[in-house]
Amino acid sequence: MQHRFRLLGGTLAGAMTVACTATLAPWQSQAAPPGEKTVTVTMFERRYADVAAACTDQLGPAGFGHVQVSPATEHIQGDQWWTSYQPVSYRIAGRLGDRDAFAGMVETCHAAGVKVIADVVVNHMAAGSGTGTGGTAYTKYGYPGYFQDSDFHTCRTAVTDYADREDVQNCELVGLADLDTGKDEVRSTIAAYLDDLRGMGVDGFRVDAAKHMAAADVATVKGKMRDPGFWVSEVIHGAGEAVQPEEYTGIGDVDEFRYGGHLKSAFQGGDLAQLKSVADGKLAGASARTFVDNWDTERNGSTLTYKDGAAYTLANVFMLASPYGSPNVYSGYEWTDPDAGPPSGADGWTGTHAQQAITGLVGFRNAVGSAELTHWWDDGGAAIAFGRGDKGFVALNNSAGALDHTFATSLPAGTYCNVAVAPADSCDGATVTVAADGTARAALPAHTALALHVGAEVG
Repeated sequence: MQHRFRLLGGTLAGAMTVACTATLAPWQSQAAPPGEKTVTVTMFERRYADVAAACTDQLGPAGFGHVQVSPATEHIQGDQWWTSYQPVSYRIAGRLGDRDAFAGMVETCHAAGVKVIADVVVNHMAAGSGTGTGGTAYTKYGYPGYFQDSDFHTCRTAVTDYADREDVQNCELVGLADLDTGKDEVRSTIAAYLDDLRGMGVDGFRVDAAKHMAAADVATVKGKMRDPGFWVSEVIHGAGEAVQPEEYTGIGDVDEFRYGGHLKSAFQGGDLAQLKSVADGKLAGASARTFVDNWDTERNGSTLTYKDGAAYTLANVFMLASPYGSPNVYSGYEWTDPDAGPPSGADGWTGTHAQQAITGLVGFRNAVGSAELTHWWDDGGAAIAFGRGDKGFVALNNSAGALDHTFATSLPAGTYCNVAVAPADSCDGATVTVAADGTARAALPAHTALALHVGAEVG
């Protein structure tokens, strides 16, 4: 939510810096939410009842470890997606479902083996005045039962200078009432809200607009909680800005916005070889949550989006196959109006989380674990391949022509299903044979991927 309305105006100043250096640094260790299944999927603006169904039917069977859901707070009325990011109370009474629906979702997802990350908005409250989605009457700086005028910063003007820390963290993000998170009473109220979500079974939090709160304030809120769980902070990197992502790594993981920009540069520029150094100039892998896009970046043009078709899918394949960071797959909905809210029915969703190239690579990542990167190969252009120790091997062809190549791998000899195109349990001929010397010849059509792993050996 960091530059929300700058985004709605079509820009995200200073938010993305593509790191494409020539020096090849070692790939960093993997960041991850707790547990053996490390892939998160963000089900953006999905109703909680629908998330529950997805956990049972799709996410659990595919091996996703976590699902991130949109904010569970009462918010301003309106059809736009960003109304979810203007809370008027900490009651669960928004368009995505009530408290019972939320609790049912958590229980159902846990039964399917999927943990839940709640997107939480605690930097600010709503602007203006009115009646919230749960019937609460509010005014700016007056939110009954939660906050009053003295709980907000005295700077009552919009943030304008991202080189000024005081401006960024004490003034109002696009006019939203900025909570004084340096105040103990405010911290306690926020911590109580998060404790309540934890009490309902939520496993962790994605902290919206964390950049607009001092890292020490966020850490103190976390410290007030009984059992804070997993945390990831939204902190957009901006060159020359006063507040940087590294300040928040002591609290938990941090969303690495530079990663998506790097992937866009590689996949649209025809130079996938640069991805060998994808970790350069970014957060250490143990702290970085990676993503191809999210709801902000898909609207401001700083990353690839579902509208990029095969290139977008291949970028997700790369993210899931490579060892840098902890991957977060984004699954949203189709849009032409960037303000448009979610579909009201079953149609209009992208369904990224259920595509074979994605589910197959979730299984791939679970199978390879922390295995090292080996056998990097590239053609200097739109094709790359690499292994994950003796556990897996992946190749990507982002060119307009077919790729026929004999690759060196560390896989044991055998016949493997290409899980990027077919489920391992019903491969239906989409197989590749690895010879006794570890080589594998494969033909990849244009804009496709190959992914083999030890859990998908045929027979």
